[in-house]
Amino acid sequence: MISRGSTVLAAAILAGSSVLLVRPATAAPQQEKQPVAEGYGGAVATVDLDASRAALGVLRRGGNAIDAAVAGAATLGVTEPYSAGLAGGGYIVYYDARHGRVHTIDGRETAPRAMRSSSLEGVPFDDAVTSGLSAGVPGSVAQWELALRRFGTLSLGQALRPAIEVASRGFTVDQTFHDQTASNAARFKDFTSTARLYLPGGAPPAVGSTFRNPELAETYRQLGRRGGSWLYGGRLGAEIVATVKRPPVTPGSTRTVRPGLMELSDLAAYRAVERRPTKVTYKGMDVYGMAPSSSGGSTVGEALNILQALPGVGAHEYLEASKLAFADRGKYVGDIPGVPLGQLLSEGFAKERACLIGERAIPAPAAPGDPDGSYGACRAVPQESAKPIPAEGPETTHLVVADRWGNVVAYNITIESTGGNGIVVPGRGFLLNNELTDFTFGPAPGDPNLPGPGKRPRSSMAPTIVLRNGEPLLAVGSPGGSTIITTVLQILVNRWDFGMTLPQALAAPRATQRNTAQTQAEQGFIDRYGPELTARGHSLVLNPEIGAATGLEFLGGGRVQVVAEPVRRGGGSALVVSGRR
Repeated sequence: MISRGSTVLAAAILAGSSVLLVRPATAAPQQEKQPVAEGYGGAVATVDLDASRAALGVLRRGGNAIDAAVAGAATLGVTEPYSAGLAGGGYIVYYDARHGRVHTIDGRETAPRAMRSSSLEGVPFDDAVTSGLSAGVPGSVAQWELALRRFGTLSLGQALRPAIEVASRGFTVDQTFHDQTASNAARFKDFTSTARLYLPGGAPPAVGSTFRNPELAETYRQLGRRGGSWLYGGRLGAEIVATVKRPPVTPGSTRTVRPGLMELSDLAAYRAVERRPTKVTYKGMDVYGMAPSSSGGSTVGEALNILQALPGVGAHEYLEASKLAFADRGKYVGDIPGVPLGQLLSEGFAKERACLIGERAIPAPAAPGDPDGSYGACRAVPQESAKPIPAEGPETTHLVVADRWGNVVAYNITIESTGGNGIVVPGRGFLLNNELTDFTFGPAPGDPNLPGPGKRPRSSMAPTIVLRNGEPLLAVGSPGGSTIITTVLQILVNRWDFGMTLPQALAAPRATQRNTAQTQAEQGFIDRYGPELTARGHSLVLNPEIGAATGLEFLGGGRVQVVAEPVRRGGGSALVVSGRR
């Protein structure tokens, strides 16, 4: 979504509604969102102006990058509620400047203990999304608490204050918020709690009105006072479980809404987990990412290794490296024991895969390689049976933060589909996630991403931090389902192989090759590379918009350039603490 101002206008409360709609009237002048900023003392980029300002305010008051990232993510749960929220999950990649180390925190949702590999078999995808069955055990709050406890300086209650303020005073409804509400209206109206919040008077909030969410503000207040145990085994958790097991379906609705499997014990058992980051070295720079349960770090890292083994890198090589890395992702990566991560990211395996890339495109879907530790001559890559890739939307969101001490955060947060599972927890002001639809539905014997009790569905989120000579250089990430991986990879290739600046690298037209017969691409990419790539055996098909990235780069002397999208998803908001030292 696009960022939006937060003017408090003259208000008129709708009777019986938790939402305050306001006619656009005497608004004070608004700070405009800007996609690029440079300066000192700290920096932040998100898709939303309110969230960026919330995070920046924390930095200005002496908070560090983790404090600001949590504040920004919580605010996105207010202003970007169809992409983020306290009932979602995500991944944090964090550079600790004091110790010169990169850490990661896995806050991915988990499946209930009652879920089995066959639990989603035969369920139509759309029916699975809009149901209690798709709701995973939320990870965000546990992740926030762990991050603040380990690396922050604020309490959870302090970090939630900016989000409480925005939820209380409201934010201005933009075209994107209106359109995303309208596109979800058919399912939103089928749940009493969701219709009451997001369809006041039976329609999406008007562009230019002010949207308030006092129920979410109060939920955040209680969460700040009571702590995460209120959710993980307490009353809020019980309300989530009740909503999952007995969705508040609107009387007369004809929608088939399946109940979920979550129990309060599943919430009590949830833990956010610190994991060792993935790491590859590309052109002398150390690229750190998120290990499984995410496939982001392994797939971006493998593709970079493949590219490094080639004599030159162009659009053709970028697509082919991505194709091969995705073949290996599908075969080997999931939330399972024994993922051959070391071999997937090894130089020997990358060289064996790279030697398959020639002048012509490898037929897709290509077969996976064999990361067995014994590498030599190229191994044949037979063409596999075609596997459909679901349509990828703009859901999920990403933010970057750097503080005055040189700490850096790259953070992906999500509730999965735009609007999650469509069900608002009654009286609490937030949507539930549909993360369990990220599992393979099956039957698919041997698939590493089949559902299972307590398992985390495989993710493509790829928050990435790059160091050079042990110092932070760059951080980047994006939303977009499995296109996240290719978006991050392409930005890095644009920056280092194609000689673009970071703003140019983010703005450049994108293409995504995920081991499919056709490569999806934005029109600008087709215009620029289409004839050349078609002649080399690629088939390009239009995808109007891929990803909505944020990133930052250290320019030297303490100066930071922070970047958001100029156009995609309506453009983002990049801010710095000070333009001068």
